[in-house]
Amino acid sequence: MVQQDAALADLFPDAKVIACVREIAWIVDSIESLIQRNAFEMSKIFNFDAGGTVYSRAEGVSGGNGMVGFALNAVKEAYFGKHTGSLMLLRYETLTTRPAEAIKAVYDFIGEKPFQHDFENVEFDADEFDSRLGTPGLHRVGRRVKAEKRDTILPPDLFRRYEGDNLWNDPAFNTRRVRVV
Repeated sequence: MVQQDAALADLFPDAKVIACVREIAWIVDSIESLIQRNAFEMSKIFNFDAGGTVYSRAEGVSGGNGMVGFALNAVKEAYFGKHTGSLMLLRYETLTTRPAEAIKAVYDFIGEKPFQHDFENVEFDADEFDSRLGTPGLHRVGRRVKAEKRDTILPPDLFRRYEGDNLWNDPAFNTRRVRVV
């Protein structure tokens, strides 16, 4: 990733990167919820392997080469890298509980004039793509931007396994003063 950071900075010195972050346990929980809702689909996320347990699936997505683990490692690398002045982390929690504030911060970060957004009418779905992955609903976004309160479906020990991964929540780790919204 360091090579990509340097290349991006060389090619586009004014580029800004906004990384959307969420509590890792809740990302793993969301993936597991999706897998359980689609119990008869063979997901490419797990190489179409129907076996396994919630623990092996969590390990698969959160490992260094998994879809969550790789992304987390890339965020960490950028968070502690030398181009942090061009990086902003946007928390899922901020976006879903205070969307207007979150979007205002994005416009401020990129130096653009904000415009009005309708957070009651936002929808997206990538049905065809998700179906090819064997994971219908993976990219579905509901109409209204809002925080959804629910209990985790992960076993408590598995949920707690990810507690230390949310480095953006601890100001002591923000030694490079990355903007975290």
